[in-house]
Amino acid sequence: MELKITRIGNSMGLILPRELLNRLDLDRGDALFVTQTPTGFVITPFDPVFAEQMEAAREILRKRRNVVNELDRNTP
Repeated sequence: MELKITRIGNSMGLILPRELLNRLDLDRGDALFVTQTPTGFVITPFDPVFAEQMEAAREILRKRRNVVNELDRNTP
């Protein structure tokens, strides 16, 4: 899908076709994230930094399951 940069007020922007918005499950006000990779740029509705942080948290929770269970038992 080819997108063209257009003038929007004093800025430049992209108009995303409805089909693309639907496929990405996006609506007005939603955020897109741009990440540079060795093969180019990736535009995604998912925050890759947050995803990395969540994976690190999951790994800690797997390794420290006993601590998490103990904390859960002591929660009122």
